[in-house]
Amino acid sequence: MIGIRIAACVACLISLGVLAALALFVYATPGAISSDGPPPVRNAAPLAGDPILITIEQGESAKSIGRALQEQGIIESAKHFELMVGLTGVQESLEAGEYEFDSGIPVVEAVHRIAEGRTAARRVVIQEGLRSEEIGDILQAAGVCGKQDFLFALQKSRYSQPFLAQVSSDSLEGFLFPAVYDFRRNTPPEEVVGRLLDAFQLNVADKIQLEGQPFTLEEVVSLAAIVEREATEVSERPIIASVFENRLRSGIALQADPTVQFAVAADPASVARFGYWKRELTVDDLALDSPYNTYVYPGLPPGPIANPGLDTIQSVIRPAQTEYLYFVAKGDGAHAFAETLEEHLANIERYQ
Repeated sequence: MIGIRIAACVACLISLGVLAALALFVYATPGAISSDGPPPVRNAAPLAGDPILITIEQGESAKSIGRALQEQGIIESAKHFELMVGLTGVQESLEAGEYEFDSGIPVVEAVHRIAEGRTAARRVVIQEGLRSEEIGDILQAAGVCGKQDFLFALQKSRYSQPFLAQVSSDSLEGFLFPAVYDFRRNTPPEEVVGRLLDAFQLNVADKIQLEGQPFTLEEVVSLAAIVEREATEVSERPIIASVFENRLRSGIALQADPTVQFAVAADPASVARFGYWKRELTVDDLALDSPYNTYVYPGLPPGPIANPGLDTIQSVIRPAQTEYLYFVAKGDGAHAFAETLEEHLANIERYQ
Protein backbone atom coordinates (compact mmCIF):
# COMPACT_ATOMS: atom_id res chain seq x y z
CA MET A 1 0.00 0.00 0.00
CA ILE A 2 1.19 3.51 -0.74
CA GLY A 3 1.02 6.45 1.61
CA ILE A 4 -1.33 5.21 4.33
CA ARG A 5 -0.89 1.38 4.51
CA ILE A 6 0.49 -0.06 2.28
CA ALA A 7 6.22 -24.65 -8.80
CA ALA A 8 6.25 -31.01 -14.18
CA CYS A 9 5.82 -34.51 -13.62
CA VAL A 10 4.86 -37.26 -16.10
CA ALA A 11 1.14 -37.92 -15.56
CA CYS A 12 0.14 -41.19 -13.93
CA LEU A 13 -2.12 -42.81 -16.49
CA ILE A 14 -3.89 -45.31 -14.26
CA SER A 15 -5.50 -45.23 -10.85
CA LEU A 16 -4.05 -47.02 -7.87
CA GLY A 17 -7.01 -49.38 -7.91
CA VAL A 18 -6.33 -50.45 -11.47
CA LEU A 19 -2.62 -50.81 -10.72
CA ALA A 20 -3.41 -53.03 -7.74
CA ALA A 21 -5.67 -55.22 -9.86
CA LEU A 22 -3.02 -55.54 -12.55
CA ALA A 23 -0.41 -56.31 -9.94
CA LEU A 24 -2.55 -59.16 -8.58
CA PHE A 25 -2.88 -60.48 -12.13
CA VAL A 26 0.88 -60.38 -12.57
CA TYR A 27 1.52 -62.27 -9.38
CA ALA A 28 -1.21 -64.81 -10.11
CA THR A 29 -0.07 -65.49 -13.67
CA PRO A 30 3.13 -67.59 -13.91
CA GLY A 31 5.45 -66.26 -16.56
CA ALA A 32 3.57 -62.97 -16.98
CA ILE A 33 6.88 -61.19 -16.44
CA SER A 34 9.67 -63.68 -17.05
CA SER A 35 12.99 -63.86 -15.22
CA ASP A 36 16.27 -63.34 -17.02
CA GLY A 37 18.47 -64.46 -14.16
CA PRO A 38 19.79 -62.58 -11.13
CA PRO A 39 19.75 -58.78 -11.04
CA PRO A 40 22.99 -56.92 -11.67
CA VAL A 41 25.32 -56.49 -8.70
CA ARG A 42 24.90 -53.09 -7.09
CA ASN A 43 26.41 -51.35 -4.11
CA ALA A 44 25.78 -52.87 -0.71
CA ALA A 45 22.59 -51.70 0.97
CA PRO A 46 23.14 -48.46 2.90
CA LEU A 47 22.44 -47.90 6.53
CA ALA A 48 18.81 -47.19 7.42
CA GLY A 49 17.93 -43.56 6.78
CA ASP A 50 20.88 -42.86 4.49
CA PRO A 51 20.28 -41.89 0.86
CA ILE A 52 20.60 -44.81 -1.53
CA LEU A 53 22.80 -44.31 -4.58
CA ILE A 54 22.19 -46.42 -7.65
CA THR A 55 23.63 -46.19 -11.15
CA ILE A 56 21.44 -46.79 -14.18
CA GLU A 57 23.35 -47.62 -17.34
CA GLN A 58 22.52 -46.33 -20.81
CA GLY A 59 20.00 -48.66 -22.46
CA GLU A 60 19.30 -50.63 -19.28
CA SER A 61 15.88 -52.30 -19.35
CA ALA A 62 12.98 -51.50 -17.08
CA LYS A 63 13.16 -55.06 -15.78
CA SER A 64 16.81 -54.71 -14.80
CA ILE A 65 16.25 -51.30 -13.23
CA GLY A 66 13.23 -52.53 -11.28
CA ARG A 67 15.15 -55.45 -9.87
CA ALA A 68 17.98 -53.21 -8.76
CA LEU A 69 15.56 -50.80 -7.11
CA GLN A 70 13.86 -53.65 -5.27
CA GLU A 71 17.18 -55.20 -4.26
CA GLN A 72 18.25 -51.95 -2.64
CA GLY A 73 14.95 -51.51 -0.81
CA ILE A 74 14.01 -48.44 -2.81
CA ILE A 75 10.74 -49.93 -4.04
CA GLU A 76 8.76 -52.95 -2.90
CA SER A 77 8.15 -54.60 -6.25
CA ALA A 78 10.28 -54.81 -9.39
CA LYS A 79 7.27 -56.24 -11.22
CA HIS A 80 5.18 -53.21 -10.37
CA PHE A 81 7.98 -50.98 -11.64
CA GLU A 82 8.18 -52.76 -15.00
CA LEU A 83 4.41 -52.75 -15.30
CA MET A 84 4.18 -49.03 -14.55
CA VAL A 85 6.89 -48.24 -17.09
CA GLY A 86 4.89 -50.10 -19.74
CA LEU A 87 1.57 -48.54 -18.81
CA THR A 88 2.96 -45.01 -18.85
CA GLY A 89 4.81 -45.58 -22.12
CA VAL A 90 8.19 -44.33 -20.93
CA GLN A 91 10.25 -47.41 -21.87
CA GLU A 92 12.39 -45.37 -24.23
CA SER A 93 12.70 -42.43 -21.84
CA LEU A 94 14.48 -44.01 -18.89
CA GLU A 95 17.53 -41.84 -18.32
CA ALA A 96 20.97 -43.18 -17.43
CA GLY A 97 22.81 -41.68 -14.48
CA GLU A 98 23.58 -41.96 -10.80
CA TYR A 99 20.38 -41.56 -8.81
CA GLU A 100 19.81 -40.87 -5.15
CA PHE A 101 16.69 -42.36 -3.58
CA ASP A 102 15.11 -42.77 -0.19
CA SER A 103 13.98 -46.25 0.74
CA GLY A 104 10.39 -47.37 0.33
CA ILE A 105 9.25 -44.73 -2.17
CA PRO A 106 6.14 -45.38 -4.32
CA VAL A 107 6.82 -47.16 -7.59
CA VAL A 108 5.21 -44.37 -9.57
CA GLU A 109 7.61 -41.84 -8.06
CA ALA A 110 10.62 -43.94 -9.05
CA VAL A 111 9.29 -44.23 -12.60
CA HIS A 112 8.65 -40.50 -12.86
CA ARG A 113 12.07 -39.56 -11.59
CA ILE A 114 14.00 -41.92 -13.85
CA ALA A 115 11.89 -40.98 -16.88
CA GLU A 116 12.64 -37.32 -16.17
CA GLY A 117 16.32 -37.91 -15.37
CA ARG A 118 15.95 -36.40 -11.90
CA THR A 119 19.04 -37.88 -10.32
CA ALA A 120 18.85 -35.85 -7.10
CA ALA A 121 16.47 -36.85 -4.35
CA ARG A 122 15.37 -33.44 -3.11
CA ARG A 123 13.10 -31.30 -5.29
CA VAL A 124 12.86 -27.82 -3.82
CA VAL A 125 10.45 -25.11 -4.91
CA ILE A 126 11.72 -21.61 -4.15
CA GLN A 127 8.89 -19.18 -4.68
CA GLU A 128 9.20 -15.58 -5.74
CA GLY A 129 9.40 -12.92 -3.04
CA LEU A 130 11.05 -14.91 -0.24
CA ARG A 131 13.80 -13.65 2.03
CA SER A 132 17.00 -15.66 2.26
CA GLU A 133 15.98 -16.87 5.73
CA GLU A 134 12.78 -18.32 4.31
CA ILE A 135 14.75 -20.06 1.57
CA GLY A 136 16.99 -21.44 4.29
CA ASP A 137 13.95 -22.84 6.08
CA ILE A 138 12.83 -24.60 2.90
CA LEU A 139 16.27 -26.08 2.23
CA GLN A 140 16.59 -27.32 5.79
CA ALA A 141 13.11 -28.87 5.80
CA ALA A 142 13.96 -30.69 2.56
CA GLY A 143 17.19 -32.07 3.99
CA VAL A 144 19.34 -30.23 1.46
CA CYS A 145 21.44 -28.22 3.92
CA GLY A 146 21.09 -26.51 7.26
CA LYS A 147 19.53 -23.07 7.37
CA GLN A 148 22.37 -21.43 9.27
CA ASP A 149 24.97 -23.05 7.04
CA PHE A 150 23.10 -21.68 4.02
CA LEU A 151 22.91 -18.18 5.49
CA PHE A 152 26.60 -18.26 6.40
CA ALA A 153 27.40 -19.17 2.79
CA LEU A 154 25.66 -16.02 1.49
CA GLN A 155 28.83 -13.98 1.09
CA LYS A 156 29.39 -12.46 -2.31
CA SER A 157 33.17 -12.76 -2.07
CA ARG A 158 32.89 -16.56 -2.24
CA TYR A 159 31.37 -16.59 -5.72
CA SER A 160 32.42 -15.53 -9.21
CA GLN A 161 29.28 -15.17 -11.33
CA PRO A 162 29.88 -12.22 -13.71
CA PHE A 163 26.82 -10.23 -12.63
CA LEU A 164 28.17 -9.97 -9.09
CA ALA A 165 30.58 -7.28 -10.28
CA GLN A 166 27.48 -5.05 -10.53
CA VAL A 167 26.44 -5.68 -6.92
CA SER A 168 27.88 -3.15 -4.49
CA SER A 169 27.22 -4.87 -1.15
CA ASP A 170 28.36 -8.29 0.04
CA SER A 171 24.75 -9.37 0.51
CA LEU A 172 23.23 -11.80 -1.99
CA GLU A 173 19.65 -11.00 -1.02
CA GLY A 174 17.66 -10.47 -4.21
CA PHE A 175 19.90 -12.62 -6.41
CA LEU A 176 18.83 -16.09 -5.23
CA PHE A 177 16.75 -16.94 -8.28
CA PRO A 178 13.28 -18.38 -7.53
CA ALA A 179 12.76 -21.66 -9.39
CA VAL A 180 12.38 -25.41 -8.96
CA TYR A 181 15.68 -27.12 -8.10
CA ASP A 182 16.80 -30.71 -7.62
CA PHE A 183 19.44 -31.20 -4.94
CA ARG A 184 21.16 -34.13 -3.29
CA ARG A 185 20.64 -34.65 0.40
CA ASN A 186 23.27 -32.80 2.45
CA THR A 187 24.48 -30.69 -0.46
CA PRO A 188 27.28 -28.30 0.56
CA PRO A 189 25.67 -24.89 1.15
CA GLU A 190 28.15 -23.13 -1.17
CA GLU A 191 27.02 -25.45 -3.96
CA VAL A 192 23.38 -24.61 -3.23
CA VAL A 193 24.06 -20.87 -3.30
CA GLY A 194 26.12 -21.27 -6.46
CA ARG A 195 23.21 -23.01 -8.18
CA LEU A 196 20.85 -20.17 -7.28
CA LEU A 197 23.31 -17.54 -8.46
CA ASP A 198 23.97 -19.45 -11.69
CA ALA A 199 20.23 -19.45 -12.32
CA PHE A 200 20.09 -15.68 -11.80
CA GLN A 201 22.99 -15.22 -14.22
CA LEU A 202 21.32 -17.39 -16.86
CA ASN A 203 17.73 -16.23 -16.49
CA VAL A 204 18.16 -12.57 -15.55
CA ALA A 205 21.61 -11.05 -15.96
CA ASP A 206 22.23 -12.65 -19.36
CA LYS A 207 18.78 -11.74 -20.68
CA ILE A 208 17.59 -8.36 -19.48
CA GLN A 209 18.63 -5.16 -21.27
CA LEU A 210 19.59 -2.26 -19.02
CA GLU A 211 20.74 0.13 -21.74
CA GLY A 212 18.76 3.33 -21.48
CA GLN A 213 17.44 2.35 -18.06
CA PRO A 214 17.63 4.85 -15.18
CA PHE A 215 18.52 2.02 -12.80
CA THR A 216 21.50 -0.24 -12.26
CA LEU A 217 20.99 -4.01 -12.02
CA GLU A 218 21.07 -3.80 -8.25
CA GLU A 219 18.48 -1.00 -8.25
CA VAL A 220 16.24 -2.91 -10.65
CA VAL A 221 16.30 -5.93 -8.36
CA SER A 222 15.74 -3.76 -5.28
CA LEU A 223 12.63 -2.21 -6.80
CA ALA A 224 11.43 -5.53 -8.21
CA ALA A 225 11.63 -7.07 -4.75
CA ILE A 226 9.26 -4.41 -3.43
CA VAL A 227 6.88 -4.89 -6.36
CA GLU A 228 7.00 -8.66 -5.81
CA ARG A 229 5.90 -8.25 -2.21
CA GLU A 230 3.21 -5.69 -3.04
CA ALA A 231 1.61 -7.30 -6.09
CA THR A 232 -0.83 -10.16 -5.71
CA GLU A 233 -2.28 -9.96 -9.20
CA VAL A 234 0.30 -10.69 -11.90
CA SER A 235 -1.34 -8.19 -14.23
CA GLU A 236 -0.78 -5.39 -11.70
CA ARG A 237 3.00 -5.75 -11.46
CA PRO A 238 3.81 -3.28 -14.27
CA ILE A 239 1.29 -0.81 -12.85
CA ILE A 240 2.67 -1.01 -9.32
CA ALA A 241 6.17 -0.67 -10.76
CA SER A 242 5.03 2.49 -12.55
CA VAL A 243 3.70 3.94 -9.29
CA PHE A 244 7.03 3.51 -7.53
CA GLU A 245 9.01 4.80 -10.49
CA ASN A 246 6.74 7.85 -10.72
CA ARG A 247 7.31 8.52 -7.02
CA LEU A 248 11.07 8.17 -7.41
CA ARG A 249 11.08 10.63 -10.30
CA SER A 250 8.96 13.06 -8.30
CA GLY A 251 11.13 12.80 -5.19
CA ILE A 252 8.25 11.33 -3.17
CA ALA A 253 9.11 8.68 -0.58
CA LEU A 254 8.09 5.20 -1.70
CA GLN A 255 6.23 4.51 1.57
CA ALA A 256 6.17 0.78 0.81
CA ASP A 257 5.10 -1.50 3.65
CA PRO A 258 7.30 -4.45 2.60
CA THR A 259 10.42 -2.41 3.26
CA VAL A 260 9.20 -1.69 6.77
CA GLN A 261 8.39 -5.38 7.24
CA PHE A 262 11.95 -6.19 6.21
CA ALA A 263 13.33 -3.68 8.69
CA VAL A 264 11.11 -4.87 11.54
CA ALA A 265 12.23 -8.46 10.94
CA ALA A 266 15.76 -7.50 11.95
CA ASP A 267 14.42 -8.01 15.49
CA PRO A 268 14.35 -11.77 16.29
CA ALA A 269 11.58 -11.21 18.80
CA SER A 270 9.40 -9.70 16.07
CA VAL A 271 10.13 -12.64 13.77
CA ALA A 272 9.26 -15.11 16.51
CA ARG A 273 5.92 -13.38 17.09
CA PHE A 274 4.89 -12.13 13.67
CA GLY A 275 7.06 -13.98 11.15
CA TYR A 276 9.31 -12.37 8.57
CA TRP A 277 6.50 -10.28 7.04
CA LYS A 278 4.50 -8.65 9.82
CA ARG A 279 1.03 -8.03 8.44
CA GLU A 280 -0.29 -5.33 10.75
CA LEU A 281 2.30 -2.58 10.99
CA THR A 282 1.98 -0.09 13.83
CA VAL A 283 2.67 3.63 13.90
CA ASP A 284 5.91 2.84 15.70
CA ASP A 285 6.85 0.35 12.99
CA LEU A 286 6.30 2.97 10.30
CA ALA A 287 8.56 5.37 12.20
CA LEU A 288 11.35 2.81 12.72
CA ASP A 289 14.76 4.37 12.08
CA SER A 290 16.15 1.99 9.46
CA PRO A 291 17.59 2.74 6.02
CA TYR A 292 15.16 0.10 4.75
CA ASN A 293 12.17 2.08 6.02
CA THR A 294 10.94 3.91 2.92
CA TYR A 295 8.49 5.92 5.02
CA VAL A 296 11.43 7.54 6.79
CA TYR A 297 14.12 7.53 4.10
CA PRO A 298 13.38 8.59 0.51
CA GLY A 299 14.55 6.66 -2.50
CA LEU A 300 15.29 2.98 -2.81
CA PRO A 301 16.43 0.95 0.21
CA PRO A 302 20.13 -0.02 0.43
CA GLY A 303 19.46 -3.33 -1.31
CA PRO A 304 16.79 -5.89 -2.17
CA ILE A 305 14.43 -6.98 0.58
CA ALA A 306 13.53 -10.30 -1.08
CA ASN A 307 14.25 -12.41 -4.15
CA PRO A 308 11.99 -11.43 -7.06
CA GLY A 309 11.15 -13.51 -10.11
CA LEU A 310 12.02 -12.73 -13.71
CA ASP A 311 8.53 -11.48 -14.65
CA THR A 312 8.59 -8.93 -11.85
CA ILE A 313 12.08 -7.79 -12.78
CA GLN A 314 10.85 -7.32 -16.35
CA SER A 315 7.92 -5.26 -15.05
CA VAL A 316 10.39 -2.82 -13.51
CA ILE A 317 12.36 -2.58 -16.73
CA ARG A 318 9.19 -2.12 -18.77
CA PRO A 319 6.60 -0.61 -16.42
CA ALA A 320 3.16 0.50 -17.46
CA GLN A 321 2.92 4.09 -18.64
CA THR A 322 0.79 5.78 -15.99
CA GLU A 323 0.61 8.93 -13.91
CA TYR A 324 -0.34 7.02 -10.78
CA LEU A 325 1.32 7.97 -7.52
CA TYR A 326 -0.78 5.95 -5.08
CA PHE A 327 -2.50 2.60 -4.65
CA VAL A 328 -4.49 0.90 -1.93
CA ALA A 329 -5.53 -2.73 -1.47
CA LYS A 330 -9.15 -3.42 -2.34
CA GLY A 331 -9.37 -6.53 -0.17
CA ASP A 332 -9.69 -9.01 -3.02
CA GLY A 333 -6.03 -9.14 -4.02
CA ALA A 334 -6.33 -6.23 -6.43
CA HIS A 335 -5.53 -2.55 -5.87
CA ALA A 336 -7.16 0.79 -6.58
CA PHE A 337 -4.78 3.29 -8.17
CA ALA A 338 -4.87 7.06 -8.02
CA GLU A 339 -3.02 10.01 -9.52
CA THR A 340 -3.81 12.49 -6.77
CA LEU A 341 -3.90 12.36 -3.00
CA GLU A 342 -7.58 13.32 -3.07
CA GLU A 343 -8.39 10.30 -5.25
CA HIS A 344 -6.26 8.11 -3.04
CA LEU A 345 -8.04 9.19 0.12
CA ALA A 346 -11.36 8.48 -1.57
CA ASN A 347 -10.12 4.98 -2.46
CA ILE A 348 -9.10 4.41 1.15
CA GLU A 349 -12.52 5.49 2.33
CA ARG A 350 -14.15 3.12 -0.17
CA TYR A 351 -12.01 0.01 0.30
CA GLN A 352 -10.78 0.25 3.87
